[in-house]
Amino acid sequence: MWELFLDWHGNISETLNSLEVNLPNSIFRLIVSMLLGMVVGAERKRKGQTAGIRTFALISMGACLAMLLSIYVPQEYMGLKNGDPGRIAAQVITGIGFLGGGAMIQMRGTIKGLTTAAGIWITAIIGMAVGIGMYIVSITTTCLVLIALIAFEQYSKRKKIGQDSKVINLTVDGIITNIDPYQKVLRDNDVHLSTFYVEYDYEKQVTELNFVILVHTYTDVLPLLKFISKVSPTRKLTLSNQIEI
Repeated sequence: MWELFLDWHGNISETLNSLEVNLPNSIFRLIVSMLLGMVVGAERKRKGQTAGIRTFALISMGACLAMLLSIYVPQEYMGLKNGDPGRIAAQVITGIGFLGGGAMIQMRGTIKGLTTAAGIWITAIIGMAVGIGMYIVSITTTCLVLIALIAFEQYSKRKKIGQDSKVINLTVDGIITNIDPYQKVLRDNDVHLSTFYVEYDYEKQVTELNFVILVHTYTDVLPLLKFISKVSPTRKLTLSNQIEI
């Protein structure tokens, strides 16, 4: 009985790990690639990205199928000249760039979605690796991707690594000619003032101030806004990541 089980197990393992493409290992590889893509997609969806579980699963499966086709065509049609197992798969690297570009959004000079675009690219490579039968490498890569996306994010939060550029826009009463009080508030809150823009409205006797600041990533800026609003009588105060000057 045990010998029959070993023989059966050995045959299954040999079939799934075979370098030749067949129906059982093709289906198995497509399922594995789908699951690995879903894992990465779930993390991106958790961050509120448009590209989520379904998108990443389809990308991974598509890349896996392209890899299977690359192996299958020269395998079955040996009479064809220039049979190259990597020819079809090589186009995945180029084609996936269009999807990555679609995941990035440009808003007034700021690029959003770079991490998701990189995730799309490496998920396609993972799918290709599954398609060629590199199961352990594919699973290990997926785990490393999750470490990079989740663990490193938590570490960055704790250590406050990185800085974000933000814009504080104020509309205050009167014509403001001295911004030293505002600069003092920023320094006291460990905020770097990159530059500022001033616009005077002499008819309404109001001043519009735009402070472009650098703050540590994940810093709560709301307490800072409270202090800034008290420097001068403030009609309006907004916080944003972009600015039109």
